[in-house]
Amino acid sequence: MRRRDHNIFTNATSLLVCGLLAGVVVAAAAFPAAAMSGLAAKAGGSGFASLPSELKDFSSPQITRVYASDGRTLLSQFYDEFRSDVPLKDISKNMQNAIVAAEDRKFYEHNGVDLKGVARAFVSNNQGGAQQGASTLTMQYVRMSLAYSATNPQEVVDATKDTPKRKITEMKYALQIEKQLSKEQILERYLNIAPFGNQAYGIYAASQVYFNKKPKDLDVAEAAMLAGMVKAPTSFNPTVKSGHDQIQARRDNYIIPGMQAMGAITQADADKAKKEKIPTKVKPVGNGCVSVAKNSWGFFCDYFYRWWMDQEAFGATTYDRERRLKSGGYKVVTTMDLKGQASARAEIADQQADSSKNALLLAGVEPGTGKVRILATNRKYALDDPDHPTNKISPDPKKAAKKIRGSFPKTTNPLITGGGDISGYQAGSVFKMFTMVAALEKGIPLSYPINAPAVFHSKYKAGYGTPSSCPGSDDWCPRNASAKEAGVFNMWTGFGKSVNTFFVPLEQKVGADSVVAVAKRFGIQFRTQVDIDNAKAASTWGAFTLGVMNSTPLEMANAYATLAGDGKYCEPTPVEQITTSDNEKIDVGKPHCIQATTKDVARAALDAARCPVGDSAQLGSCGGNSTAGNTHGIVDHPVFGKTGTTDNSKTASLIVGTTSLVVAGYMAVPDWQDHSDQMSHPVINTTVQHTLADYMKGKPSVQFKKPDNEKISIGDLRSVPDVTCDSMGSAKDKISGAGFDPVTGPTVDSDCPAGTAAGTSEDRTIKGGAVTIEVSNGKKNQQNPPAGTPTKPGRR
Repeated sequence: MRRRDHNIFTNATSLLVCGLLAGVVVAAAAFPAAAMSGLAAKAGGSGFASLPSELKDFSSPQITRVYASDGRTLLSQFYDEFRSDVPLKDISKNMQNAIVAAEDRKFYEHNGVDLKGVARAFVSNNQGGAQQGASTLTMQYVRMSLAYSATNPQEVVDATKDTPKRKITEMKYALQIEKQLSKEQILERYLNIAPFGNQAYGIYAASQVYFNKKPKDLDVAEAAMLAGMVKAPTSFNPTVKSGHDQIQARRDNYIIPGMQAMGAITQADADKAKKEKIPTKVKPVGNGCVSVAKNSWGFFCDYFYRWWMDQEAFGATTYDRERRLKSGGYKVVTTMDLKGQASARAEIADQQADSSKNALLLAGVEPGTGKVRILATNRKYALDDPDHPTNKISPDPKKAAKKIRGSFPKTTNPLITGGGDISGYQAGSVFKMFTMVAALEKGIPLSYPINAPAVFHSKYKAGYGTPSSCPGSDDWCPRNASAKEAGVFNMWTGFGKSVNTFFVPLEQKVGADSVVAVAKRFGIQFRTQVDIDNAKAASTWGAFTLGVMNSTPLEMANAYATLAGDGKYCEPTPVEQITTSDNEKIDVGKPHCIQATTKDVARAALDAARCPVGDSAQLGSCGGNSTAGNTHGIVDHPVFGKTGTTDNSKTASLIVGTTSLVVAGYMAVPDWQDHSDQMSHPVINTTVQHTLADYMKGKPSVQFKKPDNEKISIGDLRSVPDVTCDSMGSAKDKISGAGFDPVTGPTVDSDCPAGTAAGTSEDRTIKGGAVTIEVSNGKKNQQNPPAGTPTKPGRR
């Protein structure tokens, strides 16, 4: 018979204890506690009664399981030790009998210490016989408990090293435990704490690893094999040849006969059990996000893990938090929607191969809660094997020169959510939403008209000789994507057509620092040093409205979800519910929300945000202006959103939302943002649109709410002076003198003298707003309405 991995009688000093035992066996049988007390006093040099007798409270490490939002589908599991406690009623009687037969056949007879067994072990061990242990099941449980309850490394050593003091301590604890717990309770605790090798701790894990079944379903042969392993899990490992032969012999020649001798099984049961083969392979035990059940869930799992590691509620340090995750035995129901996640991954796969350096990055967030429903990209969540790499060489020339590989098709970088060395991507005009919110907060209504030229000479600085500076100046002169976009726009039409030279003067009016402040309230993070420095000097950051800073799909999806949530910003969370191993629900991960802007501001901004995606505004007119006009028809629900494009189309983005979900999609090159490829809007738009459409199938069509105060959309209108037939100079003076911005408009038929003012396109508008003066051609046309009559859409 092989020795235990940790035999208690290897230390020479144990001879003193065992010598004394030989003389007190008879007395101990009748008065075990008294005998042991006297023995310990002589052997240990201190009173037996002075030794501690109550074990410290402890919890053995338990598996934390992470589920999808349905609460049933396992995404992954986290553990330091693969273990999950089960009650004795869920452990087969075969297993209970087998462990008693293997480790302590007098378990139901002794009171925690088998003194006769100790004496026998002494005699055998010191006469050259087979090495024997003397620990009862109760004493073994004590030893493992002391190790798990240790608060420092020395306590672990003291609990496991072979010394008489440790042996005496175990005996004292065992005697006390037998007074406090029933045999069934001790057996249950033992089976849940014992190691079984191959990363399996406790009977639940062992049943899974070796037989892929529950403990209650173990048959005689399986139970006998597992019981045999506890003595020396490494030596009796059935997956190696030597261990396989030894565990077979131990099962067939010692444990099964022992079970029969105990009356637990019949001769027929024993014969049948011995014929069963011992397994040579074990079930792979997944641990962490690289072992998710489906690879496409990996990025969500990674987001959950990083979220957990940021929660101070789980510990003061990241070490403490990771230990809690991997040993706490939590049940975590996440917010990940299985259907939405599968749809997003499928839509991405239809548009872009995993091996492409161009990444499609999608995040879906539920408005009003911050619950993250979707995180998907065209990447495999995996580490590239450094010995046999399959990732392609990085597109970054500097890295390529060093043969450094990129993150495609395999990566564990948080491409969608940010973190680590992922600082995000410039997303372009989706940032104009923050400018619109800032303007509304300052009382500037949606209808506020601005004359947007093809090129706008701003007050912001760009630096001499830069591509965006004004000729001969260091002033910043932004331009539109097309010269045809010049004209008078309001927030509906300007947002719908994404007019740069509308939003830069609007930002200039409200202050860039106010716009940056809105973005911060809406959850935008500033990760790069350049962005941090620019944010500190926010009043000079004119290009902010054009989306020149780094952001992630997750934070932008959540920012737009703030509009659909009536201005309520909720911290993004991957958690629906966390339950402790004691079945207590905790509040960590529950929605944490603030009112980032007023309901009316959010509802008004959302109304204008319907224009870019082909929906109809309720408070004004989009005027046919859209940049992704087919979105509404594809999703087939009321929608809002915005497209974004950076310089030279190095990134393309689309955000689309309903009352149920907001999806943000970026198309970018994570490995090198200074690339020369042009990202395709048809690709990213299609992916986002159909992902949201799939999610919304079968859901009711819910209309967006209107502001309670509709003045936020039309503002405080003032009468425009009548300039009919005035000279253009006089007309402009009248208009500007009344507090409006005069703009020379088109030539129209009018009975006024040619070159004079035929009238204005608006007879009432917002103070400070643009007023278009139409020029008469001197040709009266009775079919036209008299000059000064409203003729433009949205004129009031």
